[in-house]
Amino acid sequence: MSSSEIIRIRRGLNIKLQGRADRNFIQVERPFLYALKPPDFTGVLPKIIVKPGDLVKIGTPLFYDKNHPEIKFTAPVSGKIAEITRGERRRVLAIVIESDGRDDCLQFTKADPSALSREEILSNIIESGMWPVIRQRPYSVIADPGDNPKSIFISGFDTSPLAPEYDFLVRDFQNEFQKGIDALRKLTTGKIHLSLNEKTRSVETYLNVTGTEIHFFEGPHPAGNVGIQIHHIDPINKGDIVWFVGPLDVIRIGKLFLTGYIDNSNIVAVAGSEINRPGYYKSFRGASISPLLKNNLKEGENRFISGNVLTGSKIEKDGYIGFYDNQLTVIPEGKYYDFLGWAMPGLKKYSVSRSFFSWLNPLKEYRLDTNLKGGRRSFVLTGEYEKVLPMDIHPLYLIKAILAEDIDKMEQLGIYEVDEEDFALCEFICSSKTDVQAIIRKGLDLMKKEME
Repeated sequence: MSSSEIIRIRRGLNIKLQGRADRNFIQVERPFLYALKPPDFTGVLPKIIVKPGDLVKIGTPLFYDKNHPEIKFTAPVSGKIAEITRGERRRVLAIVIESDGRDDCLQFTKADPSALSREEILSNIIESGMWPVIRQRPYSVIADPGDNPKSIFISGFDTSPLAPEYDFLVRDFQNEFQKGIDALRKLTTGKIHLSLNEKTRSVETYLNVTGTEIHFFEGPHPAGNVGIQIHHIDPINKGDIVWFVGPLDVIRIGKLFLTGYIDNSNIVAVAGSEINRPGYYKSFRGASISPLLKNNLKEGENRFISGNVLTGSKIEKDGYIGFYDNQLTVIPEGKYYDFLGWAMPGLKKYSVSRSFFSWLNPLKEYRLDTNLKGGRRSFVLTGEYEKVLPMDIHPLYLIKAILAEDIDKMEQLGIYEVDEEDFALCEFICSSKTDVQAIIRKGLDLMKKEME
C-alpha cells in the first residue's frame, strides 16, 4: 500500500435528504422472483440463450453480448426461468427467474490469483459471468477483456444522496477484498488506485490491503464518483483505457477465487423519506424489492428508484434491483401544483440558489419529491454547471458540441473523461430543466460508434 496527499474537491453539492439508512442489518423474507435486466448494461446487444421453463443454476449463462460473444451474463440464483419480459420492438427488458431456494451453483476455478496467469484469471471471471462488474472509461461500458488498461480504479466510498456507507459494508471482508485485488493486479500493467474518504480513513479492510495506491478525497458530491477521481489522479486522453470496479464487486471476485463459487448475496441500503425503517437489508443481486417494502412504506404515492435520486432508475413497486445497485430509494411523487411557487418564503423548501430562506439552515434534511420545480426553458449560458462539476472542462460547451454532433470539439472539450453520473448535479440544478445526462450518453454513444 502507498498513499498520497489529500485531494480536496471544492466544487460540488451535498443534497441532504431525509431517510438515511441506519447502520444495522435487517433480515427479511427471501424473495421468490429475481431478474437479470439487459438494459442495465450500456451498449450490450443481448442474445438470449434460455427460454421459459428452463432450469438454471447460479452461473448458468442466460444471454451474451452479440458484439462480444465471450462476455456472458449468468443466473443470479438457481431455479426456473419464469418469463422473458419484452418491451417495444421486442426489446428484452428482463429475464425473470423463480428461485428454488437451494442456491445450487456451478463450480468454477478455486485457486490463489497470485499463482495464476492473466489468461487463467480472465477465463475464470468471464466463465462465471462476473466480467460485467468490470467497466471502462471512456464510454462507461463493460470492459473489453482483450484490452490492457493503463490503470484500474476502485472508489471505496459514495457521496451521492443517501448512498450506502461502503466502509461499513466491507469491514468484515479483509481476506476476500485482498484476493480480489490480487486478481485485478494481473489484469493491468499499471497501478490499481483505491480512493477513500478522508473522513473514514480508519477502515482496516482498505488500509491493510497490499497492491494498491491509496488516495484520500475530501469534499462534497461528486467526490465519490470514480470519474472525478480518475480526472484528478490519472486523466484519460484519446486512446487511453481505464477500468473501474466497485468495492463489493472486488469482494465478490475474491470470493470466486477463494471458493470456486459465485456469491450473489447483496446488502441493499433501503433509504428515503417514505421508508419507515431505513437500514441495510440482506438480499440478493437482481432480487424483487417487494420483501424490502413490506410494511415499510408511508402512505401516499411514491417513486421507487433502484440507485440514488440523481442517477438511479425508476422501477415499479414489484420491480427488481439493478445489477450495479446497492441502494433502493423511495421518495414522494410530485403530482401537485405549487401555489405561487418561488414567490413564497419557502422555509421548508430546498434551494441551491438561495431563492428561499431555507439556506439559513444548512444542516436541515429535506423531504424532496419528483416535481420539476418550474418549466423547461431555453438552454442558456449561466455558469451554474461549473459550480458543481469539479473537472477542468467547460461543461456547457461540451454539451453544445454533443448536440451539434461535432466530433472534433467533443474530443477537445473532454468527452473521453466524462459519464452521465458526473453531470447528474448539473441536471439537478439546471434552471433550463435540460436532460443533461441523456445528452452526455448520446455523446458517448456517438463517440464510441465513431471510434469503432
